[in-house]
Amino acid sequence: MAERIIKLPDVGEGIAEAELVEWHVKVGDIVREDAPLGAVMTDKATVEIPSPVDGEVLWLAGEIGEVLAIGSDFVRLKVDEKARPSDETKPEGSRPAKTLPDHDASSATLSPADEPADVAPHRPHEAAVEGERPLAAPAVRLRAREAGIDLRQLRGSGPAGRITHADLDAYLARGPSAAPTSQRERKTAVEDVKIVGLRRRIAEKMSLANARIPHITYVEEVDVTALEELRKKLNDERKAERPRLTLLPFLMRAMVRAVAKQPHLNAHFDDEAGILHQHAGVHIGVATQTPAGLMVPVVRHAEERDLWNCAAEMARLADAARTAAASRDELSGSTITITSLGAMGGLATTPIINHPEVAIVGVNRIAIRPHWDGTAFVPRKMMNLSSSFDHRVVDGWDAALFVQRIKALLETPALIFIDD
Repeated sequence: MAERIIKLPDVGEGIAEAELVEWHVKVGDIVREDAPLGAVMTDKATVEIPSPVDGEVLWLAGEIGEVLAIGSDFVRLKVDEKARPSDETKPEGSRPAKTLPDHDASSATLSPADEPADVAPHRPHEAAVEGERPLAAPAVRLRAREAGIDLRQLRGSGPAGRITHADLDAYLARGPSAAPTSQRERKTAVEDVKIVGLRRRIAEKMSLANARIPHITYVEEVDVTALEELRKKLNDERKAERPRLTLLPFLMRAMVRAVAKQPHLNAHFDDEAGILHQHAGVHIGVATQTPAGLMVPVVRHAEERDLWNCAAEMARLADAARTAAASRDELSGSTITITSLGAMGGLATTPIINHPEVAIVGVNRIAIRPHWDGTAFVPRKMMNLSSSFDHRVVDGWDAALFVQRIKALLETPALIFIDD
């Protein structure tokens, strides 16, 4: 027997290091050739590193969340002498790595069909023994964590006992076999969860935006009664090939009209060079919650799209982001952003600007409120817009003027369709 060192391969041009986001094996596991050993994340993609030979895991490079240098030792295996490469100058780990869908430096979410092959012996269809890490893809682990499920309590139906999405569905359908814990039971456990992958990238970007951008947030109430009536009428009469309209396509068209009069709000600010890059094209980012975390797919050139085209492109991009199929280009390059929590939008929010942009428009939930029409209170569908601006380049007056223009267009939606 001999020791084989698997090095972290070159996972992209110009990449010098990568963050370790997942181990598929542990010391002592027996792995097969081409089985995934672990996954690393760069600024461009999440990549799975396969094993070039059969062997037993002797050593792993580090803990989840550590940053490893390209070419450094990744895994050490005990292999048969015959498995050693005949050409000793051939770099270890040179077998092509599997690149998962690109998400603008985000952790990939795998569908059940994409789940990697088993990498370690495991008793099939049995729950994992205490202390043993269950076999599951990153997407399955994320879903289980969000649902509060301990994967060690599940029996995997996949190869070598791998836990699949179907196993989670079955577990949720039947419920845990053990009696529920009393809600009054004292709980003292503390779980330390290391922030890695996409969640860490989000944290870093939010910290950067909050530290470098002096925000000013402006909240305004908008009467969307007429807009909602128009939206319902258009949806009821729409052709089969047209997408269903939500409020956001109307808002996108209103923003296009508003930034035409205030182009410095559709811009990137390079604060180090002191240059504001004003964009003629309106590329609207739409903050989208996905199983892997917050992503911002971009509807490019909203200025040349109509309502239905905006709706169709937004639906396509949101689906691609949620299913881990969005490309890096589809998740970058926005010049102004919309953020909305839909029905959970609350009364007001304080959106953080998507650096290096200078403005973000936040949509709060629609609610029926009493509105004074001059003679009596009448019920109206009302919604707040909570918008933040970079106060270094956008004065309070400019911020208020921008929001008031959007408000006027949304309250009289016919204006959205009339060219200046």
